Amino acid sequence: MIKLFSIGFLVLILLIPSSWIQDLIYERQTRANLVMNEVADKWSGSQTLSGPILVMPFKRHETIDRGKDGIEHVEVIDKAFFLPEALNIIGEVKPETLYRGIFDAVVYNSSLQVKSTFNKPDFKRLNIPSDMVLWNEAYMVFGITDLRGISDNPTFMVGNEKITAEPSNNIGVSVKKSARNSYNETTGNVEYLNDASMATGITAKLNWENENSFNGDLAMKLNLKGSERLDFIPGGKTTEVQISGPWKDPSFDGEFTPASREITENSFKAAWKVLHFNRPFSQQWIGDNQTLSAADFGVKLLIPVDQYQKSIRTSKYGILVILLTFIALLLVEITQKIRIHPFQYILIGAALTIYYTLLLSLSEHLGYDIAYVIASLATVALISMYAKTFLHTTGLTLLFAFLLLIFYTFIFVIILQQDFSLLLGSIGLFIIIGMLMYFSRKVKWYANDKVVTRA
Repeated sequence: MIKLFSIGFLVLILLIPSSWIQDLIYERQTRANLVMNEVADKWSGSQTLSGPILVMPFKRHETIDRGKDGIEHVEVIDKAFFLPEALNIIGEVKPETLYRGIFDAVVYNSSLQVKSTFNKPDFKRLNIPSDMVLWNEAYMVFGITDLRGISDNPTFMVGNEKITAEPSNNIGVSVKKSARNSYNETTGNVEYLNDASMATGITAKLNWENENSFNGDLAMKLNLKGSERLDFIPGGKTTEVQISGPWKDPSFDGEFTPASREITENSFKAAWKVLHFNRPFSQQWIGDNQTLSAADFGVKLLIPVDQYQKSIRTSKYGILVILLTFIALLLVEITQKIRIHPFQYILIGAALTIYYTLLLSLSEHLGYDIAYVIASLATVALISMYAKTFLHTTGLTLLFAFLLLIFYTFIFVIILQQDFSLLLGSIGLFIIIGMLMYFSRKVKWYANDKVVTRA
């Protein structure tokens, strides 16, 4: 019983460095994310595209009560916004990897062809007299999150006429990405995401003189740089987006999943179709600062740096490996009559704990899978050579090394099989407990106790 309590106390003590190691993994992951964000930000940030949107200024009369000075009738300029009937976007994304030290970040160049069709605005539905509409001041706006990503001058074509676009920090429409709950595999927490709104983009003044000059066919070519993700807001009554690129690990994120997708070892292709019934904003409105929200969708191009998530998940099984190893050594003590000093338990526990820092450091350079094999073999070899000094026989040492290999192989399989990790873990632990019961069945736990019989 003293030996069992001693082992339990050692296991509790070893929980302290185990928690330090998990903090170290979190710190390294935070550092990696900061570096990747810094590299990507110097290129251009994530891009969300909205539009095109037709803006029609109009005059309206407003009555202002100035108190003692009486009532004043003034004429003000307001704006009406109209979304296209059909919006079609075809784009190609060309990812590129930028490096800083051992960390890397994915950025991209994209080539987008945008075609849209507008119906002539129905001002009667908005209670706007036709003679108050300023057709000669009409313009188009197209929302872009980060204007630094524009690599070439955008080309606007309205009908057969080419018009010039200008950047703007206030296009009168803001875009707020959807607030979503996201599960963080590293921390195990559910995080609430809500991206800040933006109102930047490009504007293009239309050369219309009157109502008869209206032309609702718009075509635009846009070469845009960005990082990590490319999202779209479904502005058309019918919005169709087709995106392709040479990237094998895309993630299709947002409020809408692709209607079709094709992912190969070296490329992807995805297509979305969204109707105006599916989005939470109207087809036309009056006044600035309308927010187009909760309807974004697109593709996320992230380098799968999953060594930190896998290292965290592996470290959570650290106490299990230590406990199973100590139980195996205790059974050897009992069955083979070998005395193992608590200090020897401490050294073995320290080796089992340092294993995770070795795994983390190697995975940053070699990847998780190779690092796991190297760190596991090195740790098993170190502990086995040390165990030879008190196990004495080669057979027991090899058996002990084999058990350690089984433990690490068992953990590795659990980490790889994410969907079945709970099932495999439960079955594996059940088998291990059964084996412990089997090998300890002949142990006479009370062999030295004396039974006293009273007459």
